[in-house]
Amino acid sequence: MEFIGQLPPLFLRTIGQTHLAEIHGRRPRRPYLNICPVLKPQDTMVKWTAEERAAIEAVFASLDYESVGRESLTRLLVVYPWTRRYFGGFGNLFNTEAIMANPKVAAHGTVVLQGLEMALEDMDNIKKTYASLSELHSEKLQVDPGNFQLLGDCLTVVIATRMRTEFTPVIQAAWQKFLCVVVAALRRQYN
Repeated sequence: MEFIGQLPPLFLRTIGQTHLAEIHGRRPRRPYLNICPVLKPQDTMVKWTAEERAAIEAVFASLDYESVGRESLTRLLVVYPWTRRYFGGFGNLFNTEAIMANPKVAAHGTVVLQGLEMALEDMDNIKKTYASLSELHSEKLQVDPGNFQLLGDCLTVVIATRMRTEFTPVIQAAWQKFLCVVVAALRRQYN
């Protein structure tokens, strides 16, 4: 059993990091990274200022769902190739060109943005709005919750490249807060 303590950390994660970490007296790693330290999964309400609401609405007003959705999901699948396993029914996702040309990727990118629009429409109750989506992604699809943050990061990159100087630090701060609330709502079923 002594050799287990000398295994690389990646192997420990794949065979059950919590159990092995407890055996060897180490703290287990968190199952996902929470880059939104001001927002804990158990938080019940987030307060939005009028300026934050206006900034988020301005971002949505500038979006072309079809092209932004396609590019965001394409970035996710290219930059983080392990996320492709959740899209097995999408056909050929073996290279960047195939992903960019895949109509199912484009369609799902639009669905993702429409889902975000649901959160926009009820910003004071995003957890309730996303309860069924959280259950679907955790129970049926078994999506790793860290992937929600990765997709949010890809979406932010695409939005920043489209809006350029209009995507000010103030607008980005409001957008990041919005995404953090959405990600926390999607992770809810996992906790």
